[in-house]
Amino acid sequence: MEKIPMTAAGFKGLEDELNRLKNVDRHEVIKAIAEARAHGDLSENAEYHAAKERQSFIEGRVMELEDQIGRADVIDISKLSGSSVKFGATVTLVDEDTDEERKYQIVGDVESDAKSGRISLSSPIARALIGKTKGDTVEVAAPGGARSYEILKVEFK
Repeated sequence: MEKIPMTAAGFKGLEDELNRLKNVDRHEVIKAIAEARAHGDLSENAEYHAAKERQSFIEGRVMELEDQIGRADVIDISKLSGSSVKFGATVTLVDEDTDEERKYQIVGDVESDAKSGRISLSSPIARALIGKTKGDTVEVAAPGGARSYEILKVEFK
């Protein structure tokens, strides 16, 4: 069983979602199924089939979350330090072509969200950054071609 690295915030997010699914969504879908059954013939009852499909999704997601929580290797970022990029680091980069600054935090696969600046440890940009320090330049193979970034800051917060 392979451990899944994640931050404490990512772990809490998984626990919160699991609690919501078990304590709110499950009960709502059970009520929806009961209401749909009351309408009669189940073979042509769209509400019933939609509710059963939603129930199936919820149960699958509960199993997935329980597995991820069970295999979680929670890393406390507040106890990390250093000048090189590693898991949990927040890295400020500048694109050498456009001079555009970007800030990314390197997190586990299950908690990554590129739109909010949280990139997966296994992403191409994170793999290129690991082990580098402030002032280093990295080349990242992107879908639109290779991009070059300079590391401006490495911090753990």
